[in-house]
Amino acid sequence: MKLFDGGRAPNPRRVRVFLAEKGIAVPLVPVDMGALEHKNRAVSERNPLQRLPVLELDDGTILTESVAICRYFEELHPEPALFGRGALGKAKVEMWQRRMEFNLLTCVAQAFRHIHPAMKEWEIPQIPEWGEANKPKAVEFLKLLDGELANREFVAGDAYSIADITGLIAIDFMKPARIKMPEECTNVSRWHEAVSSRPSAAA
Repeated sequence: MKLFDGGRAPNPRRVRVFLAEKGIAVPLVPVDMGALEHKNRAVSERNPLQRLPVLELDDGTILTESVAICRYFEELHPEPALFGRGALGKAKVEMWQRRMEFNLLTCVAQAFRHIHPAMKEWEIPQIPEWGEANKPKAVEFLKLLDGELANREFVAGDAYSIADITGLIAIDFMKPARIKMPEECTNVSRWHEAVSSRPSAAA
């Protein structure tokens, strides 16, 4: 088994944080995305979309997409449960994972990809207006999230989950995307400080 990894890019980092929370060690194959190595044959043959991470199992089976890879490891190593417990708990984690991904991480990523000069060769066409349009969407969602976090410790409830991992990565990615945390989002800031202090956040 080996994991083709893209360093500090958001999606590869999501999987590494997840694995660190589980205490699972998987051999990494570093891929320099800055040098566009994810477009080389080694990755392209395994994932025609040329995206990371890519998990290759011992029998040659390939898994891509961050959450799918995380679900695979959740089934193999159910503790600690990072996709929730019971029907309702799992549904809440799924709900908040999707919200964090679609309403925060995606907006931050679109801002970065369409505005940052380093992404000019990646995002073709690069549309700065679209990047700018996504910034207020991320900010508005953070304000909604702030109200939710006034009454609980973690995004999806009382336990840390993949929804927190996605949120952590999204907020950390706001800096290169040039999106500022609203000053009034004190609950989000408190939560972000707490999840950032977990050892897994350094993965």
